Amino acid sequence: MSTVEVPAAGTATPTGVAADRERAAARAPRAAGSVWRLLGSELGLTFRRPRNLAMLGVLAAVPVVIGVVLRTLGGDDEVASEMVLMVAGNGLALAFVSLYVLVPLLLPLIVGVVAGDAIAGEASIGTLRYLLTAPAGRTRLLAVKYVNAALFGLAATAVVAVSALIVGLALFPVGRVTLLSGSTIPLAEGLLRILVAVGYVAAGMAALAALALAFSTLTEAPIGAIAATAVILIISQVLSAIPQLAPLDPYLLTSWLNDFDGVLRDPVATEAMTQGLLVFLCYAVVFGSIAWARFGGRDITA
Repeated sequence: MSTVEVPAAGTATPTGVAADRERAAARAPRAAGSVWRLLGSELGLTFRRPRNLAMLGVLAAVPVVIGVVLRTLGGDDEVASEMVLMVAGNGLALAFVSLYVLVPLLLPLIVGVVAGDAIAGEASIGTLRYLLTAPAGRTRLLAVKYVNAALFGLAATAVVAVSALIVGLALFPVGRVTLLSGSTIPLAEGLLRILVAVGYVAAGMAALAALALAFSTLTEAPIGAIAATAVILIISQVLSAIPQLAPLDPYLLTSWLNDFDGVLRDPVATEAMTQGLLVFLCYAVVFGSIAWARFGGRDITA
């Protein structure tokens, strides 16, 4: 008499394994699609929000003010004369001057507002629980929030550079760019170096976004996360200004933000900029991990 083998409980038949694989393969595109839709929705909300548009408008206005002031400023003041000479020789230099003015505090604060509001803002108005019903899950939702904040940082940096370029071309002559080392480079290379500077600053803003996002997962009050980010920025600037605390500089995020000026040297200061990018990466990994650990176990039923 022949016997029929029955699979033990809990074991999958070959047909069952194949079916599971097919179902998993079918779910993967849907999950990926939901992530892209969620990111598109986040970007749309971020760049349509009046508050964020107003902050981008402020960033665009600052290079205009700087350009007009430098165009009409006399050369009596020693510091002002150096800025006038830097920009007067070529309008492209206004992009570097504008970034140098905005990167230490205002630009990071604006990015911190968006990143700090990412999770805490949703929790405060009660929409976080509904977002978590999407197939993306907590980790992917957090990743979407971070990418959204990082892209806003890139957009904010680009707004400063583009506004400065437009004003610089309108108010000042354009030609070969004189570097800090005294050598000159062609106009096309100058534009390329501005693009590199924008990318470097945007990487710093992405690191700052991770810091603000970590604070955002620790509170349900957006103003708390934003204020904590602002306090960290101000404290870092104060610590950098104290000579006795110089050993702390390599560990402070703000100490590396202005190293985009490496593109104004001949040759380009790639070593300092590479170290800065590594610091940005470390900040993003550390504070991104803190945000993930907190958000993964957060109670959102309250």
